[in-house]
Amino acid sequence: MPDSRRLLILGGTGEARQLADTLATRRPGLSVITSLAGRTVEPRRPAGELRIGGFGGAAGLADYLRRTQVDLVIDATHPYAAAISRHAVEACRSAARPLLRLERGPWRAETGDRWAEVDSLTAAARAAPSLGRRAFLTIGVKELSAFAGIPDLWFLVRLVEMPAEPLPLLDHEILLGRGPFAAGAERDLLRGRGIEFVIAKNSGGVATYGKIAAARELGLSVILLRRPELPQAETVESVEAATAWVAARLGPSGS
Repeated sequence: MPDSRRLLILGGTGEARQLADTLATRRPGLSVITSLAGRTVEPRRPAGELRIGGFGGAAGLADYLRRTQVDLVIDATHPYAAAISRHAVEACRSAARPLLRLERGPWRAETGDRWAEVDSLTAAARAAPSLGRRAFLTIGVKELSAFAGIPDLWFLVRLVEMPAEPLPLLDHEILLGRGPFAAGAERDLLRGRGIEFVIAKNSGGVATYGKIAAARELGLSVILLRRPELPQAETVESVEAATAWVAARLGPSGS
């Protein structure tokens, strides 16, 4: 008999899309629903069903799991999407659904890295003027207000798509791009734009690591935002491990 189960992937990362695509190949009878927050206008579409928008907190997510008869949940959101990760833990506990967190490991400092690790973007904004006058800012568009009003500081801001509203920065340039970004290209970008330091989140993975490697090669400082604390949950770091978790709970495909 084919699979007749339903899996919800809380997505928004490359790993989430890869997982949906992998399961579509290996378990074609499994109903896979990927949920996106809806912040990107034209996201890369994964295999399976796509859902856009929030759930209404943990209670809303728990209600969705019961109402749509979801059997398993995998939280494959960005490491900094702390709210939905907290909601996932609470909702799965309330609805008695197995939960797995698919979270890429953080970057670790290597010899030659000049990192200033901070716990908030407010702290990053306070530290920025002491490191130079030209910054490469790669934190997304949602939290740029932390850097509003800083005088004598120019930002090269990389975004996936053009923002709907003007950025709250005194002096900046928008650079559109979607990873992965190679280290060599990032080095040329930083050197060509006269960048003196980088401001980033510790996103982990290889897709956006190029700027970290390039900063090391060029001897540039990096202000790196530490990851938020998340509630305890069973966690893996690879799509293969998440696929194995699904198989362990549902059995071999077609069983």
